[in-house]
Formats: sequence, structure tokens, C-alpha cells
Amino acid sequence: MTTPTPDTTPLADKPTWLETLKVYREPASLRMLSLGFSAGLPLLLVFGTLSFWLREAGIDRTTIGFLSWVGLAYGFKWVWSPLVDRLPLPLLTRRLGRRRSWLLLAQAVVMGGLVGMALTDPRQALAPVVWCALAVAFGSATQDIALDAFRIESADAQRQAALAATYQTGYRLAMIWAGAGALWIAARAEVPVAAAGGTLASTYQHAAWQTAYLVMAASMLPGVLTVLLSSEPARREIPPAKNAADWLRSALVEPFADFISRYHWQAVLILALIATYRISDVVIGIMANPFYVDMGFSKDEVAAVTKIYGVVMTLVGAFVGGAMALRMGVMPVLLLGAALSAATNLLFAWLAGQGHDVQALIFVISADNLASGIASAAFIAYLSSLTNVNYSATQYAMFSSMMLLLPKFVAGYSGVYVDQFGYHSFFTATALLGVPVLVLVWLASKAKTAPSP
Repeated sequence: MTTPTPDTTPLADKPTWLETLKVYREPASLRMLSLGFSAGLPLLLVFGTLSFWLREAGIDRTTIGFLSWVGLAYGFKWVWSPLVDRLPLPLLTRRLGRRRSWLLLAQAVVMGGLVGMALTDPRQALAPVVWCALAVAFGSATQDIALDAFRIESADAQRQAALAATYQTGYRLAMIWAGAGALWIAARAEVPVAAAGGTLASTYQHAAWQTAYLVMAASMLPGVLTVLLSSEPARREIPPAKNAADWLRSALVEPFADFISRYHWQAVLILALIATYRISDVVIGIMANPFYVDMGFSKDEVAAVTKIYGVVMTLVGAFVGGAMALRMGVMPVLLLGAALSAATNLLFAWLAGQGHDVQALIFVISADNLASGIASAAFIAYLSSLTNVNYSATQYAMFSSMMLLLPKFVAGYSGVYVDQFGYHSFFTATALLGVPVLVLVWLASKAKTAPSP
């Protein structure tokens, strides 16, 4: 398979801005909006929102940091991605096809895990919450494997940036709902408690979080409906395996060997870039909500700021990033996104010195979401361009696993770092983590246009 080179398109052949924007109205793009929402919903519910819940329940920051290792399920999804790529599911695959059957199963696991989390109080028993969160993470990672393959197989390489943009928009909207929406629901579900002197006191109430997580479980239903109403991508005929060794070779060895054979020594550079590109965002994300709690921001304040300003800037960033990648090429936007992601972490360091300042919070969250939308749209398009359609699920799972493995491992120590050095030092350090990424993007952009040896 010849690797797409979107950065070398002659100017005369590039579409007009009007033609570029029309791609967002195509059915494949609209499906990605809904399925992106289904993919993005579970993430914060086992990371950011869960950390807010645990901190409010009195769980210490060090424990919260280590519990973020639940997300390592995303980092190891390449292990079972060959099964999603090749193994049919009894009854479901015959009726729905390979991609949609795995999507439906994964969504059911996510919903069941969220219900389990809702019914367990971490203040009374933390272990059941962790096990249910692991189920959500495993189901979500499996959904990502099937959905990435579904997306890549649903359109040609030229439209992958647009599909990435609408997918990312749905994904970010879901993160807003799972973050700000869950906090807003939990705040509304609280029962006022009178304190001494007749004033109302803010106390931890498990029932409020239970309501929020049950609503989040129900929010997976639009994605389920989209899967049921969508058509399966054109089926690729896979030659039957002669024996178990032949199946293992075609499922496990060939996808990785294909990538190495196409990129040779450049594969090391590409994998290093993938492994570190989102490190600034992922590491900071674990401590963001505990930071808001410790700074005195209420659930309503965090929810309102994230919902209003965060949504607007996320939409702007995702659509601008997707359109820029389609018109200008992926690599320049990838470099811009990396620079903005690192720079906005310094804004959190500044916010740490402002105290309880809602206006400052609005500014920082808006800038951070804009940068994240641009970076994510370009990065998804970049990963898609590296994938051979014959091994789309396995190869994309390998890439996206590497994207999360190192950052989430480092993020596990974020609570320890904050306890030792404070929030200001932590946010500054996460910004510095993004500096090597800029060098890797620059090197990858040079290598990508170089003639193959």
C-alpha cells in the first residue's frame, strides 16, 4: 500500500474552502460525529470526572494518581486488536458484520461498567469502583479498536482529515458532557444539608454521583443506535488460515511487519513521535479536577465554564484543525498543535497563582480546549495516513496504544509530584514535556517527504 502524502498536493489541485466545508455534511462525517461521542464518553468517567468524585469522597491525591493506571487498558489494546480485526462474534457478526458487531459488544460492556460504578460508593468500598472502571476502560478501548477501523474503511485517504474532525468534535462534545455534564447533574442531584447556624453546607453525597453515572450510561444509547442503523464498510475477504500458526502469523506478525517494511528506519522516529505527542495533555489531565477542587471551584463553576466556553473552543479547534489539515497538509498542523498544547499548560501554572478566579478559569480552559482540538484533529489524520487498510484495526490500535502507554504511565505519578512540589511546578513540568515533541514532529516532517531508500 502506498502511504498518502497529503503535504505534497499541488496548490492548483487543492479544493476551495467552500468545497472543503461541504465534506462535513456527508453521511460518513455525520456518522463519525455520533460514534465519536460514543467513543469520547467513557474516557473522563474513568479519569477526570472520577478523580473529582474520588477527591470529593476524601480519597488522597496519591491514590487518585495511581488509580489513573486503569487507563493503561488503552495502552495495551494492541494486544487484543487482532481478535477485533479477525475474529467473528457468534450470532452478531453474521447479522451486523465484523466492525459493527464488535462496536455493539464494546458499547454494552461500557454501559454495564458505568452502571456498576454508579451503584458503588468509593468511600465505603474503593475496590469495586476500580474493577468497574477497569471494565469501562476495557470496553472503551475495544470500541476504539473497532471504531478506528470502521472510520478508516468508510472513506478514502483524502477524506480522513474531515472524518477525523467530525469524530473529534463528537469525541470532545462527549468529554464535555462526561465532565461538565456529569458535574452539573451531580450538583443538581444533591440534597441541601443544613449546617450550624442555618446555612447550607456542601457535603459528599453518593446518591448525587450515582444519578450522574446512570445518566452517563444512558448517554451511550445514541452510539448504539448509530451502529444499528449504519451500514457495514465494504467487506475484505480474508483467506482462511490453514492452521493456528498460520492464523497467528496473519493476525499478529504481518500487521507489524508491514509497517516496518514500509518505513524502514523511519519507523523508529514515527513510533517515538506517536508515543510522546499527547504526553503534555494526558499527564496534566489526571490532576486537573483535583486542582479545581483544591482551588475552591465548585462543581457548578467547573461545569458551567467547561460547558459554555469549552464546547465553543473545542468545536472551533476541531473544525479549524480538520480544515487546515485538508487544505495545508497534516504535518504543519501537527507541529502547530504540539506547540499550542505545551504552551497552554503554562497557563495552568499561571492559574495556580490566581486563587479562586472564575474569569481566569474561563480563559485557561478556552485556550486549552482550542489547542487540544487542533492537535487532536491533525494527529488522528496523521495516524490514519500511516495505516494499511488491510490491517486497519490492528495497526491503528498499535499506534493509538503507543500514544497513551507512556503518558498514562507517567501520569500515574502525578499525584506524588503534586504532593511533593505543588501545582505550579507540576504544570510547568508538563509544559516542558512537550518540547521534545516539537523536535520529533519536525524530524518526521522531513523524513515523510524524503524519497524511500
